[in-house]
Amino acid sequence: MRRAVAFVQARMTSSRLPGKVLETIGGLPSIIFMVKRLRRARTLDEIVVVTSDDPTDDKLVAAVSHADIAVYRGALQDVLSRFQGALDEYPASEVVRVTGDCPLLDPAVVDAVVTLRRQTGADYASNVEPPTFPDGMDVEVFTASLLREANAAACLPSEREHVTPWMRRPESPLRRANLTAIADLSGLRLTVDYPDDLRLVRELVRRSPGLTCELDLFDILRLLQADPSLVELNLHKRNEGLVLSQTNDLKG
Repeated sequence: MRRAVAFVQARMTSSRLPGKVLETIGGLPSIIFMVKRLRRARTLDEIVVVTSDDPTDDKLVAAVSHADIAVYRGALQDVLSRFQGALDEYPASEVVRVTGDCPLLDPAVVDAVVTLRRQTGADYASNVEPPTFPDGMDVEVFTASLLREANAAACLPSEREHVTPWMRRPESPLRRANLTAIADLSGLRLTVDYPDDLRLVRELVRRSPGLTCELDLFDILRLLQADPSLVELNLHKRNEGLVLSQTNDLKG
């Protein structure tokens, strides 16, 4: 059986922009906007929003369920165990991990990473080792057996919170593959973690009438090329949350 399920990791308690996954983009809650776009990915058999069982996420669950999107609830902080629980409920041979703060994620990029894993036979494939795609286009794909192995072996808080660091350890013997963009676009920021990130995404969507689902990475690059000042709207460092978690590991 070859079955790929996308787990969209999401919660309401973001420290920098609480409730960001329900902020409106293109007339829809951000998480709904993102899933609607993801449904265009040809390699995905199912999409599940994977959130917590904490009451703070009740509103998110209600919105997702109302939109007829599958949802799974698990531990708030131990996201790795949450993914394992989601896999138990929604069986798959491949897990596609994306985060709910990437509303402009291009379905074609998702398909490319999934295809790369299949063609290479890698245990884990992504476009983040090293990143060459814009922040907000991150995709990770790994086998179901690897997720189970990681859930059993990962110990550090950062490994439990961010799901894949244990899989990506430099000393790991796992087979890994990485998708590289046509140019180094890693300096561009299309994720939503701060109010100014949200402002940029909304502006890009506003300038693309009729393309809310069809807007792809190349459309976005053309918009940014036409108005380079847009890039100055949200100058933040990449992966700040992961870096902070790993720093806390060392303190612990």
